Amino acid sequence: MKTRFAPSPTGYLHVGGARTALFSYLEAKKRGGSFILRVEDTDLLRSTPAAVQAILDGMAWLGLQADEGPFYQTQRFARYLEVAEHLISIGAAYRCYCSKLELEQMRANQEANGEKPRYNGYWRDRSDAPPVGEIGVIRFKNPATGAVVVHDRVRGQVLIQNEELDDLVIWRSDQAPTYNFAVVVDDHDMGVTDVIRGDDHLNNTPRQINIYQSLGWDVPSFAHLLMILGPDGAKLSKRHGAVSVLQYRDDGYLPHALLNYLARLGWSHGDQEIFSKAELISLFSADDVNHSASRFDVEKLKWLNQHYIKTLPPSELAPELNWHLEKRGLAQATEKSVDIIIALRERAATLLEMAEKAAVWFQSVERYDETQYAKQVNALSCAALSLLRSKLAALPEWRVQAILSAIEQTLDEQAIGMGKLGPVVRLAITGSTISPALEHTIYLCGSAEALARIDALLARGTP
Repeated sequence: MKTRFAPSPTGYLHVGGARTALFSYLEAKKRGGSFILRVEDTDLLRSTPAAVQAILDGMAWLGLQADEGPFYQTQRFARYLEVAEHLISIGAAYRCYCSKLELEQMRANQEANGEKPRYNGYWRDRSDAPPVGEIGVIRFKNPATGAVVVHDRVRGQVLIQNEELDDLVIWRSDQAPTYNFAVVVDDHDMGVTDVIRGDDHLNNTPRQINIYQSLGWDVPSFAHLLMILGPDGAKLSKRHGAVSVLQYRDDGYLPHALLNYLARLGWSHGDQEIFSKAELISLFSADDVNHSASRFDVEKLKWLNQHYIKTLPPSELAPELNWHLEKRGLAQATEKSVDIIIALRERAATLLEMAEKAAVWFQSVERYDETQYAKQVNALSCAALSLLRSKLAALPEWRVQAILSAIEQTLDEQAIGMGKLGPVVRLAITGSTISPALEHTIYLCGSAEALARIDALLARGTP
């Protein structure tokens, strides 16, 4: 049993493609099969190395590791031509020499007569000599009668009359295969048994089935996923979140949060919202995919992301946070990434937000919140801050629990509440009165820097 994900590298890996990859991956793993990655780069004008790399990077970040591949269609042109020539030899394909001008005139005449524009089969059964100067194409000889039945695992039975299908080009005049032909050869040669893809390919499926059958090849199982819509029911666009998968990494989302969210777009298991990867593999089946379009909601994704930030072990989150810290020029902070996560996990919905909040400990305090300074800094709070400073300086080890004890001792000895000490400490360390728990705020600054910042505020004194 094999599934495949076969993107065209003409743009970034978007959420729709990522969901297709995920469902194909889960179906293979659930049934003990293999998952193939194939890059369908036959569009030589639009396919770019950068787009290919973006797809590979997106798949790697999501953790959707292929068992085979990546395979590239541009490396298989000889095989496609071999099969196309074989189809000619068995009478299932033919060479067509209609010029571009002739095809345009054919289309114009059909439209003028109120007919569906299509190739009229002019070269289907001719044996004329090729016109001088015409390279020609190879067309598949589609059955003229009967019907094609698509037994789709999502859409149910779909019936298409062969008379609705014309003789499609399978080999172009630029010596390259067309999509509908290359995908059939690839899926057969690579042993693909189950095709899961977007429903924009449903119209291609009858044509592909006819090619399979003409070659005597087994037809794979098909499951066509309905599109993802925006929260307003309109086609998903950039304003809804239809951006590169790697943009979600840049925005601070965790790969598993995105996978978990995508899995729930069109598939469900009761009312369960949170799934481990093992649970997704165990429970998923393409047969259970919904028959209606799903709506993408960035706020729901953010909720999931925050859940994982709060619940995953900090050591598991640290590599992802380190990527953001380094990107912000805070490489020195990576040594404390686990402590940063512990301090900020209740306050950040994304890792980007966490990295932005963490910057305060690794960059100097340029200015204070003057409104809060005037409100919070007075003789009493400065006396308490000075006492705390002496206790912090005397600590044998710079640990969170030791710092917390120093804070508690200061409050007891000064007979004050946290409301008198906390704001002035936060102003000293961060420049504002908003920060995580006081002991973490002090700890993350480091001993020497924390004492220096406290000294700076005490030197400035009361307003």
